[in-house]
Amino acid sequence: MPTLYHLWISPFSRKIRVILGEKKIEADLKVEQIWDRRPEFLAMNPDGTVPVFVDDDGTTVANSVAISEYLDETRPEVPLLPGDAAARAEIRRLVAWFDRKFNEEVTEMLVGEKLMKRFLGTGEPSSAAIRAGHINIATHLAYIGFLAERRNWLAGDHFSLADIAAAAHISAVDYIGDVPWEKYPEAKQWYARVKSRPSFRPLLSDHIPGVRPPAHYANLDF
Repeated sequence: MPTLYHLWISPFSRKIRVILGEKKIEADLKVEQIWDRRPEFLAMNPDGTVPVFVDDDGTTVANSVAISEYLDETRPEVPLLPGDAAARAEIRRLVAWFDRKFNEEVTEMLVGEKLMKRFLGTGEPSSAAIRAGHINIATHLAYIGFLAERRNWLAGDHFSLADIAAAAHISAVDYIGDVPWEKYPEAKQWYARVKSRPSFRPLLSDHIPGVRPPAHYANLDF
């Protein structure tokens, strides 16, 4: 059985967990406390970050982008980069948008400050960073709503890696109750569709030690 080394609140780990669910790949999920800097884990990924995927044959892949493409190439029966070259380029553009821009402007400012600093022992949360994250998320939710109004899914007609990447980051922020859903109904409607997918439901059952999610977090009709 493949193994996924992950961390509950990591949006990059969450992205791979959803991909595994979409492709119906059973995997052994092992929580990796990256702040421990385990030598055995660093031997697999010197970067010291999650996720890391170890396949049945021992192939080890680190980094969520690399893992995503590896899984789509080795298990192509449920394609998450569907369509022609132009369609796949749009999916990759949006994955990069959420994994880089949203992560830097929102996830790190909110989840990073409120949760990861506690786990990593890197000091007190920055109130300025948290304020910036609350401001920045508005732009991103508006953009999600813009795309969702004009397309069946974020990148086009089909559910894809773009939706998974976006929802993975959103879910991490939603766990700490920092998504102002009432102001962005189009984004909320899109996220409700993602939440209803069987592949996404295990994320809604996550309970991070010492941190309880808001009541709406696991509610499909929130």
